Amino acid sequence: MSLTSTLDWTAVCPLDRLDPDRGVAALVDGVQVALFSTGGELFAVDNLDPVGGAYVMSRGIVGSRGGVPTVASPLHKQVYDLRTGRCLDLPGVTLPVHAIRCRDGLVEVRLRQEE
Repeated sequence: MSLTSTLDWTAVCPLDRLDPDRGVAALVDGVQVALFSTGGELFAVDNLDPVGGAYVMSRGIVGSRGGVPTVASPLHKQVYDLRTGRCLDLPGVTLPVHAIRCRDGLVEVRLRQEE
């Protein structure tokens, strides 16, 4: 559940609600988003698995591949770059990535605008 919205940024939760290397799902302006905190970095991607078609990415396995922060789908284990959303296993498959920041102890998300 979103707390507040200011100029396209939506406050989602306090930073201390995000456990390192574990995902959490949030509803941001009607879109299910998966939030991750890894080694001091924050990431936000769609919660919808682009291959499996289920809202499960927040339950994915967080890791890294060649120094790239990743999340593996809990369904079929495709691995996605958390920075770009590019699938590292299937060419042409991507996971939408959203802007995320921490401001005054609150995690805020700005949804990617469709082009």
